[in-house]
Amino acid sequence: MPEPELFLLFVRPLNRAGIRYVVSGSVAAIFYGEPRLTHDVDLVVFLNPDDIQQLFEVFPATEFYLPPPETMRAEVAREQHGHFNLIHHDTGFKADLYPTGRDKLNAWALRGKHPVEFEGETIMLAPPEYVIVRKLEYYREGQSENICATSAPCWPYPANNWTGRI
Repeated sequence: MPEPELFLLFVRPLNRAGIRYVVSGSVAAIFYGEPRLTHDVDLVVFLNPDDIQQLFEVFPATEFYLPPPETMRAEVAREQHGHFNLIHHDTGFKADLYPTGRDKLNAWALRGKHPVEFEGETIMLAPPEYVIVRKLEYYREGQSENICATSAPCWPYPANNWTGRI
């Protein structure tokens, strides 16, 4: 699978399972703007405890690393800032999964998703405003040094008052 399509390793199973998600981070910024190198895909996911078992079914252990179910349950139960990784064994490509929790910005991103057709798959992109605000949050926390490169293509979009959070 060519590198630009590696994120499909994670999106296709989520689509098949009917798990609600949006693609965010650098992969979303690529769709909205300029191509760049990324080593992972950020996915905001709406999960409940029953969905944990379904993740093990659509991401088989022979092909993917998944954290233990109790770790995923604990992250899904967090009201904010839940996070866990899935890793594709053959490529090493990683998905950062961010459960929505009670985060209003995450809920807004899921409601405002932008469906895009890519390689025969419907990809749910987070709104560009969400991508920018999250990149600004990561930059403020010292986790991202490439805010201008990843967000500049999106700047013409309005921020819908979410910039007040940062």
